[in-house]
Order: sequence, then structure tokens, then C-alpha cells
Amino acid sequence: MSLNTCNPLDERHQSSLEDNSTSYSSDENEQSWISWFCALKGNEFFCEVDEEYIQDDFNLSGLSSVIPYYDYALDMILDIESPNGSKLTEQQHELVESAAELLYGLIHARYILSSRGMISMLEKFKQSHFGRCPRIACNNQSCLPVGTSDIFRTATLKIFCPSCQDLYFPRNKFQGTIDGAYFGTTFPHLFLLTYQHLQPKRIKYNYVPRIFGFKV
Repeated sequence: MSLNTCNPLDERHQSSLEDNSTSYSSDENEQSWISWFCALKGNEFFCEVDEEYIQDDFNLSGLSSVIPYYDYALDMILDIESPNGSKLTEQQHELVESAAELLYGLIHARYILSSRGMISMLEKFKQSHFGRCPRIACNNQSCLPVGTSDIFRTATLKIFCPSCQDLYFPRNKFQGTIDGAYFGTTFPHLFLLTYQHLQPKRIKYNYVPRIFGFKV
């Protein structure tokens, strides 16, 4: 599996638009951009970031220098009509949409480390929204999303098992293309330190291959 992040206007988005009778553009008066984005197929791991968090410039420190069309992208996320938005070409609109996904993803990585973000992710963890460990000895342990790099477009999302403490690719092909930087390298470990009662005992069981009952 490639570790490069796919273009945001990729199969993940196209499939979602085909499966749903309405898209963001036709439902924008009733649904926020954040809700629309999190409802896309493959984006089930994302939680909805509070708009108040996004509106605080301190939380966005340093992002304006790495996000193209930053102001337009931020306005799109917050459902604010940009004064010069009508002057953009169709190609530029696509670039803004791509920038909005990138910006939201990097904001999301910061938000889930906050107390409010942790609570949102806790609810998802309790319902096993992030999947379960495929290792038999882990007894269907609920997993947590994690990135292997905090630098975007470096590696795709993985899931971390608190029991065996190993990493796995998500089973869903759409989730497997999400940029790992949108969740970061810190989240699952800080999450388990915050909610220590959810930390399972480490499994030390290892399968032993046998032939006619004798160890190989």
C-alpha cells in the first residue's frame, strides 16, 4: 500500500457523492462543511472540531505558512463566504477544497489532543469506530488511530492496538488513504494516559506452531 496521501478530490470523495443523494453544495444551507466532511465515506475516524476552537488564532499558529489559499480554506471550513471567492477559477476552487481538507486535518490533529477533542474521540473508541485488532490473542480489542509521522504527505493512517501495542492498516480502503498527520503520532498514547482505566493488560501469548502436537 502506498504511503502517499491521495488527492482530496479522489475516489473516496467521488464514491461518497455517488452513494449520497445530496452533496455539500446542495445541502450547505442545512449542514456545515465540518459535518459534511466528517460524513464522507472513509472519514469516520474524524471527529467534528468545535468552530470556537478553529476561530481561536492561537490554535492555528503556524498553519498559514504551510497551507495554500489559507484564508479561503479557513472561510470554507467555517462556512464563511469569501469576499473574493467569486473571482476564483474552477481550478482554483478545486485547490481551495484541497487546501480546506489539509487545513482541517492538521487542525484536527491538534484538537484531539485537547480535553474536548479527547472526549469526542472517547465516544468513538467506546463504540469501536476505529476498528478492532485483527490479532486473535487480543480478543477484538478496540483500536485507536495514529500517524507514523507528524509531517503531512509522509505516511498514511494506521490503527494502534493498546493490547499488543502494534500497528495495523485500516481494513477500509478509503480510511487507508487518509494522511497520518491528521491524527499525529501522539494521540493514542496520550489518550490512554488520560483514560488509564481503558488501558488493557498487555498480551504475552504467542502462537506456537506444532506438527502432530510437537513444537516445530
